[in-house]
Amino acid sequence: MLSQIRSELSSKNARLVAVSKTYPASRILEMYNQGQRIFGENRPQEMLEKHTALPAEIQWHFIGHLQTNKVKSIAPFVSLIHSVDSLHLLQEIDKQAQKNNRVIDCLFQFHIAKEETKFGLSEQEAFEILQNPAFYALKNIRICGVMGMATYTDDINQIRDEFRQLKAIFDHLKANFFSKSVFFSEISMGMSGDWRIAVEEGSTLLRIGSLIFGDR
Repeated sequence: MLSQIRSELSSKNARLVAVSKTYPASRILEMYNQGQRIFGENRPQEMLEKHTALPAEIQWHFIGHLQTNKVKSIAPFVSLIHSVDSLHLLQEIDKQAQKNNRVIDCLFQFHIAKEETKFGLSEQEAFEILQNPAFYALKNIRICGVMGMATYTDDINQIRDEFRQLKAIFDHLKANFFSKSVFFSEISMGMSGDWRIAVEEGSTLLRIGSLIFGDR
């Protein structure tokens, strides 16, 4: 399935993030040996252990809810943090990036689902962050786009509407705050059950786990 998905994405402006959380390093190495280079984790300690054990060429994406006190453990190596949902978290990422002499790429996570359990900003909250002078004091982070999770449902129209909502938010932020930024280009949406819809609606990063790794 990995090769099939990669083949379908090769003609699109989209990349696969292989969601490797809870899978052992040996399974990740299998995917690495098939050419996969981007892997997603949602627990800082687990990601750190796998980073230490696996090839340095791997790009590690953090895709889970990130607590500020966990940032320092992944700051030396994380390639992209998908789940920024507050200015406070951004400030901590910036602080730890500076200590490691890095600029860390980040995505704003938005709440687009009907489920209340999911994390994420509203568009208004993101505007407030981007209009806050404290945001412009951050020199070691780079906002590269947006992330969101659709409702877990069989209603394809609802999923499509939610992905379109995230694409609209991306377009609004691009126009109002990032029109001159070549880095603001990522839309992280789509998982194992809805990734083809996400690609149709403009996703550039697909977070797919069980479909390629199999059951946990």
